[in-house]
Amino acid sequence: MSWIILFIAGIFEVIWAVGLKYTDGFSKLLPSMVTACAMIVSFVLLGIAARGLPIGTSYAVWTGIGTVGTVIAGIYLFHEPHDWGRIGCIMFILIGVAGLKILGK
Repeated sequence: MSWIILFIAGIFEVIWAVGLKYTDGFSKLLPSMVTACAMIVSFVLLGIAARGLPIGTSYAVWTGIGTVGTVIAGIYLFHEPHDWGRIGCIMFILIGVAGLKILGK
């Protein structure tokens, strides 16, 4: 169950990271509120997941999900570059996250 909670926390991390782009420096109320709520939910779920998982693994997986998800969202939503170098780096992050899941107890 901790892994599922951690995955959901990572999704909320992507939401708040992408939301930062829409807040326009926290000058727009609704996007700022959505972003702040997503931050809180993400951190709370990370804390809950960390009760059943090592904190190093939890944090690394959480940031990995957030990083990969935010890069993918940036490519699709904001037309950021998607060259082979970036895709290769994303693959390394995914391999690291999968390794932590496989090797973790």
